Amino acid sequence: MTEVRTKICGLTRPQDVAAAAEAGANYLGFNFFPKSPRYVDIPNAGQLALDVPPGIAKVVLVVNPDNALLDAITGGMPLDMIQLHGQESPERVTEIKARYGLPVIKVLGVADADDLPPIATYGRVADQLLIDAKPPKNAELPGGNGLTFDWRLIAGRRWPLPWMLAGGLTPDNVAEAIAMTGATQVDVASGVESAPGIKDAGKMAAFIKAATSAQTAPPKLR
Repeated sequence: MTEVRTKICGLTRPQDVAAAAEAGANYLGFNFFPKSPRYVDIPNAGQLALDVPPGIAKVVLVVNPDNALLDAITGGMPLDMIQLHGQESPERVTEIKARYGLPVIKVLGVADADDLPPIATYGRVADQLLIDAKPPKNAELPGGNGLTFDWRLIAGRRWPLPWMLAGGLTPDNVAEAIAMTGATQVDVASGVESAPGIKDAGKMAAFIKAATSAQTAPPKLR
């Protein structure tokens, strides 16, 4: 059985970092989008990142970042990966990888079959993909809206690089999502919170237990 890896995103408090690590998360995410209730500034994120145990990847989430922001983040805190959650072009993904020498996760929103072709395009330039629910029109947040999408759209698909499933995942539905899609990595933010930006230790532990115990679907190469 394939081991499922988990990412807890949008951490804002030291106790939440500790609880996520204790529960067995493989990635911890820090959100630099100012409109998000999970936003942290560079000094606070830097302190939180210092508390992350070795072996857990520290991921920074940015939306259409310019080089000035990325220079400040990479110069102000320890990190392992950059997650691009905006409308960054494939060329911009390549540029960021070359400039900072860090692996890049590109987030792609899915609502219907028309949203699937860009996955292959970005799969040629990113190090990982994150397949998320496409936000509603005029939504303030590009992610973290607690919305799912029709998992049948990607059921059992495989791309030639690691990918994560996100969008409305919770301790109650993550096993079903994994079974339907064959995802071997899952990402959660709002689904393990007691309030926006405040993680719940019990929910994080339950999510990770449910994910790592789930049965993955058989692969279908595309």
